[in-house]
Amino acid sequence: MSFWEYLAGRHQQLLTDAWQHASAVLQCMVVATVLGVLIGIATYRSAWAGNLATTATATLLTVPSLAMIGLLIPVVGLGVPPTVIALTLYGLLPVVRNAIVGLRGVDPALVDAAKGIGMSRPARLLRVELPLAWPPILTGIRVSTQMLMGIAAIAAYASGPGLGNEIFRGIASLGSANALNQVLAGTLGIVLLALLFDAGYVLVGRLTIPRGIRV
Repeated sequence: MSFWEYLAGRHQQLLTDAWQHASAVLQCMVVATVLGVLIGIATYRSAWAGNLATTATATLLTVPSLAMIGLLIPVVGLGVPPTVIALTLYGLLPVVRNAIVGLRGVDPALVDAAKGIGMSRPARLLRVELPLAWPPILTGIRVSTQMLMGIAAIAAYASGPGLGNEIFRGIASLGSANALNQVLAGTLGIVLLALLFDAGYVLVGRLTIPRGIRV
């Protein structure tokens, strides 16, 4: 069976796996973004706190994904929970680091001007600092998403959702007629999803970042 014949015969299952893969990554990125920005806000004013946050999230990223999921299985079981926890933890570093860098890079004169016209600390953060720090934060989100697209494939090890199931089935049946087709379909599907997500982030950037800041 050719690769195209395999796709034609399995397109419904592949679309379902692709949807689950994209959904898992998107939802975990939303959580990682919220947590990462909050950590950045809490630590960017202090050098040691910022370094601690960056080091802690970087340490999480050094744990092999298969080991991370394996360690979570006895605690939260198989399926979606270990996948969500692992992906969220892995997605933190670029968001935390870029949030800290972005917030520290805001011109102090602009913050002082906002303070001078009577803005409260939360108002300055929401209306001045975070909007100006948004471009590097968005870059961190893009980097995290690209990483999670690949890491999410390992979720199949814990009976998680996504295109990793197709890859694992192919690897488990190496030598059979469709083993290579399965691995190729899963791999190309993940690459395509990563490209689509990145294109979406480019569009988000154009819609949310003022032209002057982009330049």
